[in-house]
Amino acid sequence: MSSTPSPDIAVVVLMEYRSGLHLIWGWGRFLFGRFALGRFTGLRFAKVLGSGHQGGFGLRPSFTQHGLFCVFAGHEAANAFLQSSWLHKMTPHVQSWQWLKLEAFSSRGRWSGHEIRATAPAPTAEPVVSLTRASIRWTQAWRFWQMAPPAEAALAHAGGCSLSVGLGEAPLLRQATLSIWDSVMDMNAYARSGAHQMAIRKAYDGRHFSESMFVRWRLLERGVGHGR
Repeated sequence: MSSTPSPDIAVVVLMEYRSGLHLIWGWGRFLFGRFALGRFTGLRFAKVLGSGHQGGFGLRPSFTQHGLFCVFAGHEAANAFLQSSWLHKMTPHVQSWQWLKLEAFSSRGRWSGHEIRATAPAPTAEPVVSLTRASIRWTQAWRFWQMAPPAEAALAHAGGCSLSVGLGEAPLLRQATLSIWDSVMDMNAYARSGAHQMAIRKAYDGRHFSESMFVRWRLLERGVGHGR
């Protein structure tokens, strides 16, 4: 009999670097640190991500905020990474950082050809996390970014959203949005109404994406830290 495969457990890390030489260290980690991730047992997928100015979704980049998205084969592998020196070496170089440990309860689409399996039961009245990402066709980039400001403004005023941040692999064309919600009800109220719903409909009608992924997660654990 074949054994049950380990669930996909995601770890998201958000970092705000200090200025000066600390920022140079952070950019070095952003550019080259991904290669060191390959030594972690059970790592299935990883992306080092930039962010928009002040964590937003506009075209202006942030030079101090970075993100990391990893998927591990099971809880043990994810916990080993969270306890590793690779992660905690950044403490002297950051103003603040936080991490999220997640398991998907709904998933569709792909990220660089990778699918994330939904194995968690659907939550009821507990915090949830939404991750949406897309590779935008360069011929549709201008139309896509015209729709971004109204959707961002709607998210900033959405009830029940405790955190939202814009992330990306590359300027303009490979973008992601991460948000934390008090409940599924709050998340759905935003996703299925107003500017966000209109932007998604127009994006699909206009075939703006060459690839996309939409994942909803249970928030298993969350940690917050500060530099020293």
